[in-house]
Amino acid sequence: MTGSGGGDDGVASSAPKRRRRPEPTPLQRALGLLTRRDHSRLELSRKLQQRGVEPDQADAAIGKLTAAGWQDDGRFAESLLRNRAGSGYGPAYIRAELATHGLGSDVIAAVMDGFEGDWAENARDLLQRRHPQALCGDRDARRKAADFLLRRGFGMEHVRAAMAVE
Repeated sequence: MTGSGGGDDGVASSAPKRRRRPEPTPLQRALGLLTRRDHSRLELSRKLQQRGVEPDQADAAIGKLTAAGWQDDGRFAESLLRNRAGSGYGPAYIRAELATHGLGSDVIAAVMDGFEGDWAENARDLLQRRHPQALCGDRDARRKAADFLLRRGFGMEHVRAAMAVE
């Protein structure tokens, strides 16, 4: 009478009696992905195909969800822009990432033009958090901070404005 599996045998033998769930339809799979977070049309198609859905079935399912308002590339782009801008990324980085999601240049331009934040202010906030010594006038620190901001996708005009002495 050991505690290692005496009662488990009964549970294991009853497992085959369980009914298996039916295989989800491509529409159900796509909706499941969209309930977790927004996806671009291209990203959703890739994920469905990775799960064994045929490309034409994936396109049909995504078309239905787009028509019903569940999938919207514009909404996805706005969400990604807000998230990345809030995480300290600049417009060039965000624009490039949006393009990797298969969004058209018109969608990207509309979303970027609609951004209500201030890129220079975002860059300055990032500097205050990550490179505060750059705002004190240390030349090497300023160069290092400028490189950091440029890698993050900010333009030179944003870097200059962020480092301007008040």
